[in-house]
Amino acid sequence: MRTSDGTELRVVELGGAGPPIVLLHGLMGRAATWWPVARWLAGHGRVLGLDARGHGRSEARGPWTTQRMAADVVELLAATGPAVVVGHSMGALQGLVAAAERPDLVRGLVVEDMGVDFVGAPDTRAWFAALPARWPALAAVREAFGAYGDYMIECVDEREDGWALLAEVAHTTEIAAEWAERDWWAVLPDVRCPTLLVEAEEGIVPVGQMAEMSRRLLDARHLVVPGTGHLVHRDAPEAYRAAVEEWLAHIPSG
Repeated sequence: MRTSDGTELRVVELGGAGPPIVLLHGLMGRAATWWPVARWLAGHGRVLGLDARGHGRSEARGPWTTQRMAADVVELLAATGPAVVVGHSMGALQGLVAAAERPDLVRGLVVEDMGVDFVGAPDTRAWFAALPARWPALAAVREAFGAYGDYMIECVDEREDGWALLAEVAHTTEIAAEWAERDWWAVLPDVRCPTLLVEAEEGIVPVGQMAEMSRRLLDARHLVVPGTGHLVHRDAPEAYRAAVEEWLAHIPSG
């Protein structure tokens, strides 16, 4: 897919047929990390995953802003037709902004462990800067990312001098830095579609924020999944699937 600013983005077909379901990954992720979810979502429609700009096999070209990356999502939806959008973390925020800007293109939206206001949160630049440019082995990648290790080994590529993140640290740092500088509360009233907010018990969103988001959205359900960290769909796959499938059953087909 070529965007309006000339950036080549990779769109991955993940199975199924019928109404489109678009999956949006989190920061440093890629579309392929959704595979376990896509397997059962394929029973509900045509599942597509987008590698965000600078992630996976998509071209790395700024600007590294939520607005630009949400515009990429809108352009994909304009091509697929109205879709259910399922987003995790960064992808969930992009989904919210896209749904607010083009409510005609988003039939339903899943927001997994993402808020709209991290202004004043601790600066993450030192954490990103501490990441090595290369790891000597996949086991070293898994070890470096701890609880997220199995996820992150899908987001690296082998080079001649070791394993490297597919997303450049400089770019992901800039994306995250914007979240600490502005909030997105203002988009919520413009999201017209049914929205499922899935919150991790031990996630990244400030306490109470997703509940407040639910109150400000037109048609929202809010679920906190016990015993989970930021990757709810991996930490509690059965609970996540049950919640999403039950919610999907009430999404209008047209």
